Amino acid sequence: MRGATRLTWAVGCATAVTLAAAGCGGGGGGGAAAGSSAGVVRAFWTDPQNPLEPSNTNEVQGGKVLEMTFRGLKRYNPDTGKAENAVAESVETDDQQNFDITLKKDWKFSDGSPVTAKSFVDAWNYGALVTNKQVNSYFFEYIDGYDDVHPTDENAEPKAKTMSGLKVTGKHSFKVKLNQKFSLWPDTLGYAAFSPLPEKFFTDHQAWLKKPVGNGPYKIDSYTQGQAMRLSVNKEYAGPDKPRNKGVELKVYTDQNTGYTDLQAGNLDVFDELPAGQLKNAEKDLGGRYINQPAGLLQTLSFPLYKKEWQTGKAKQVRRGLSMAINRDEVTQKIYHGTRKPASDLTSPVIKKSGGYKPGLCGETCTYDPKKAKKLIEDAGGLPGGKVSITSNVDTGSHRQWMDAVCNSINNALDKNDACSVNPVPTFGEFRKDIADKKLKSLFRTGWQMDYPLIQNFLQPLYYTGASSNDTGYTDKRVDGLINEANESGEQEAVKKFQEAEQIVLEDLPAIPLWYQDGNAGYSERVSDVRLNPFSVPVFTDIRVK
Repeated sequence: MRGATRLTWAVGCATAVTLAAAGCGGGGGGGAAAGSSAGVVRAFWTDPQNPLEPSNTNEVQGGKVLEMTFRGLKRYNPDTGKAENAVAESVETDDQQNFDITLKKDWKFSDGSPVTAKSFVDAWNYGALVTNKQVNSYFFEYIDGYDDVHPTDENAEPKAKTMSGLKVTGKHSFKVKLNQKFSLWPDTLGYAAFSPLPEKFFTDHQAWLKKPVGNGPYKIDSYTQGQAMRLSVNKEYAGPDKPRNKGVELKVYTDQNTGYTDLQAGNLDVFDELPAGQLKNAEKDLGGRYINQPAGLLQTLSFPLYKKEWQTGKAKQVRRGLSMAINRDEVTQKIYHGTRKPASDLTSPVIKKSGGYKPGLCGETCTYDPKKAKKLIEDAGGLPGGKVSITSNVDTGSHRQWMDAVCNSINNALDKNDACSVNPVPTFGEFRKDIADKKLKSLFRTGWQMDYPLIQNFLQPLYYTGASSNDTGYTDKRVDGLINEANESGEQEAVKKFQEAEQIVLEDLPAIPLWYQDGNAGYSERVSDVRLNPFSVPVFTDIRVK
């Protein structure tokens, strides 16, 4: 996900979604909403960043709600991550560029209106149109005509309001023409941005925003900002994964430790944002009701390659030396207590089944070797300007802790106390603005939570020239060419070419792989069958309330 947005925790009230109701409430654990009843799962949550439009939600809290309230053409299997048909009956192509899509006919939105081909085409056109200012608009960039509705200069007037590559051919069928061959494109269609929207979204948009209507297993009943959102079972839902409970209450917390206390006290049932300081004791504290499993999350340290001092061949050697100076094993054990694993490629272990994960691809560059690290950097003439810094926001997670640890590791390797220092930014919003404005001069935190379980998603958005999340400014014609070839190839050949591209990226090292991030959660004695999907989100439909 762009700029690791979905890896952040706790969006502030001032930017929270404008759905219905009361003003921003209390700062502790959100109290139970009125009407709480038996059979309802009580889960940890924070107010989402934006209104819950599918093409305008790209962080984990809003994503939780979309996973419960929407289904697209595809859905990612909660065990394997494999893209499987949901609303789609079939997605067919003869040339990897022109696709014929047929829908199942029995799907409805929670208001009883039918899900049709127009529901998808209108939603995608809305998401892509630049004047609608949707944060996920770039997911539609492969569709023919995207440039006409979304010019590069976002202040320019679009040439069209709909993409030429979309055409409704029947009530339950439509055609899609891409602007390039992309064999794996159907597997991207489980991402929430590709969800359908009911007619009410367009005819009475403000009313829809107050109470979103989707086609997923749950429907939204109420939302009091700063307190809680209540969802109940959508009786119109046509999918196979019907809820095994009576609904979900998402309780808003502004402090993770308060949530952890509530979980221990039995006032909360599911908590999937456990504070780093509690990970050491979580399994013991929760009597075994603790989950730790691989997730599609990768943390990296990136370089501002738009700065001259990081563009030379010697700078590449320095980047490699810095990577080898980081003791990943020590950081992941001492700070994260095994809930992170040292990274040895640029993807994630969770895409092993779908293809693409190749452990060890980074080789010795991602192996701790302080003596060689020091020699590489000294032979290259030393650090640019004699020092480096690591920048990240520090308002969420445990970023200050690991940045201090990484800098200490670099300083120890170089036998200097001040070779590396931490340059914290107070908020995530300020940090992202600095990145977007290309103001950073040294190393900065980057992270990625997969949008869909494909190697393409870990490479093209980040390392293709000019790509939507290419924050480093990295460019290499060989990488671009291999990615283009991969997109035109069949699945097995595509994975091979993506890995060839990844090998080049790792040799150039615009970003240092740090660690794969596991998903972890705790749950109360009141519930059972709790698990996380490959995106580290609870599978709410499976949870049973005792």
